Amino acid sequence: MGDTRALHIGVDGRELLGRSTGVGRYLGEVLRTWNADTAFPHRVSVFVPAPPAREVVALASRFNCQIETGGGSGTWWEQTRLPRAVKREAVDVFFAAGYTAPLRLACPSVLAVYDVSFFAHPEWFGWREGHRRRWLTKRSARRASSIVTISDFSAAEIVRHLGVPRERIRRAPPGAPPLSRMTDNRDRAPLVLFVGSLFNRRRIPELIRGFALAAQQVPDARLVLVGDNRTRPALDPMSIARDLGVADRVEWRAYVDDATLRTLYERARVFAFLSDYEGFAMTPLEAIAAGVPPILLDTPVAREVYRDGAWLVTGEPSAIGSAMTMLLTDPSAHADLLEAGRRRLARYSWSRSAAVIRRALEDAVPT
Repeated sequence: MGDTRALHIGVDGRELLGRSTGVGRYLGEVLRTWNADTAFPHRVSVFVPAPPAREVVALASRFNCQIETGGGSGTWWEQTRLPRAVKREAVDVFFAAGYTAPLRLACPSVLAVYDVSFFAHPEWFGWREGHRRRWLTKRSARRASSIVTISDFSAAEIVRHLGVPRERIRRAPPGAPPLSRMTDNRDRAPLVLFVGSLFNRRRIPELIRGFALAAQQVPDARLVLVGDNRTRPALDPMSIARDLGVADRVEWRAYVDDATLRTLYERARVFAFLSDYEGFAMTPLEAIAAGVPPILLDTPVAREVYRDGAWLVTGEPSAIGSAMTMLLTDPSAHADLLEAGRRRLARYSWSRSAAVIRRALEDAVPT
């Protein structure tokens, strides 16, 4: 076990900049949790390549934000500017929260790897991006003192594809959001909501086809998709909706701010997220906390994380449409699934996960 003396922890804060991502939200919650812990003994420096927004600074009011400009904000910055800054600031241990880390760090590191889709399904990535991610993630993982991941499924995938021994991997799943105050679903609109980047693995065509079938049974049903379009080859969700005759009932928003997203969760009656491959899938947790039961593709990670707290379906549009119709029209089925989902929320705590990461960082420092 590592030293428990006060340490200087460095953090790659790039994912906190710009539009919120899953990695950025994960890191932000870990920093918030450390920041709120009055007994947290360590000094933290968050390294960013550009001035952060005011709300980012507020994530960690007790911590130091180190702005290192020059060299952009991508791999070049990570591998050149960042390790120099870490050495200059005499960091004891470094937390790389987004899959890769500087390969020439002057201190031990802990690496967060949420999934290894770029190994498991290289066809989902462009050649250059996929090669870069595979090469750099594998070398970062081999150098790291330990790997943090978010599910047993991802831990097994990391062992398989990165060759990391299981004993070097620690599980720190996302925490559940607090329950919404809007607990009465009876007056919610028949709105189906999807939140997440649009990837091919998330079966957007099948989602829309399933909705089109449900819309035949629920005439005032609507579908809202929220997320930037990262499909490759490119898919146009609105073109698919037009071909199915439901374009007037489908809306796609590439991005919404947090307040608008909260409003959508509070208006929705059903959440649908049909992904072939995830390390965890955070947005269904958000949906459950907001009073929206989720429909998920039946995969090993969905069974591990959500079990009976989600309606698990095959990828057939008929199965998707039937699940949507039932949850839009049957109050009893809706209430039962939501109650089961809320029982699952109790398993996920940011305080527990932040403690796992803190211990990994402490253990990484030689005594």
